This record gives sequence, C-alpha cells and structure tokens, in this order.
Amino acid sequence: MTEDDEAFVKVVDVLKEPVRIAPDLTIRVMAEIEQFPVPGAEPTPTPLRFAWARRRLTLRLSPLGALATAAGLAAVVLAGSRIAAPGETSGLQGAGEAAESMRPTQFVLVAPQAASVTVVGDFNDWNPSATPLASANGGGGGVWWVTVPLPPGRYRYAFVVDGTTWLADPEASAVEHEFGRPSSVVTIGGA
Repeated sequence: MTEDDEAFVKVVDVLKEPVRIAPDLTIRVMAEIEQFPVPGAEPTPTPLRFAWARRRLTLRLSPLGALATAAGLAAVVLAGSRIAAPGETSGLQGAGEAAESMRPTQFVLVAPQAASVTVVGDFNDWNPSATPLASANGGGGGVWWVTVPLPPGRYRYAFVVDGTTWLADPEASAVEHEFGRPSSVVTIGGA
C-alpha cells in the first residue's frame, strides 16, 4: 500500500466514525417545539421582540468539522473579496447568478510529498495561483483540500502540485484538456 493509499484510508476512517448524539436531544428539541405558537391562535404579545437573538448559543464541533467549517468560510470570503474592474469578468461561470444558486464544491487531493497544491479549472480561468488548497493537519498526512462555491454547471479542472506538475483528479474520470494536459470533470447539479 502506498503512502497516498494510507493517507486516504486514514481520512476515510475518520469520516466513518459515528456521530454521537446527546441522549437528551429529543427532550430538548420537543421543548423548543413547544415554544412555537399554535397555528391560527392569537400571538402572545412580547415586550422584547427578537429575544431569540439574545439567547446564548452553544455550538460543538469535532476538530475535523471545525476545520471544514473554517475552510468553507475562508473560501467564501476569498471568493467574494475579489471585485472585478469595470468591463472585466470575474472568471466564475455564471457569477451574476444569485448567491442561492451557488453550491459548495470540495476538491481533495492526497499528495504527501507536495509543498503546495492548487486547483485550476473553467471556474477560475485556469489560473494556478487563484485557488490554493489547504493541507489538513497543518501539512501532516498529505491531504490537501479546498471548498469552492460554484453555480450549477459542468467544469473541467486539474490540480497543480508544487506549481509545476498538473494532475487529473485520481478520484474522477480523466479527460484530455485542449492543451494536452490531464484534467477531470465535475458536474454541479441545480436546485
């Protein structure tokens, strides 16, 4: 088994771990549901509107879930931070579409020996510096990933390792790119 296979097996094992649900979850959910008004009943006047906004919220995430959430937020911030100059297109197909049509799309590559990995494709004008991948566990294990919000459509893409080596996604069907470099295809479904 190669190092890539071992790293992939480790990632799969982590994702297979069961989610632990608090034993009192049903009781808490039902208590919250009972707080909702009965349909058709006269609403009870409350002196403090939006009291729900002042309630304390506790959010518990596993380290992997927190990392995925942080990466997703970073990708959204980075994607929205570039504003096109007048007459310039953003490079995202369908960038004028409503934000509701965007679908978070995760690109993952297992490359233990890589110092850097980016993803290039139709969605970023094949720019090798536009969409860098983050290394899980701070570089250990060689699992690289990024979440990119994309509108529904069909996109060709490839990974660029260490700025020079272009690779098709080993987990997707490889197709020949117009310029003779390997690439893959991802199709993002509509609502």
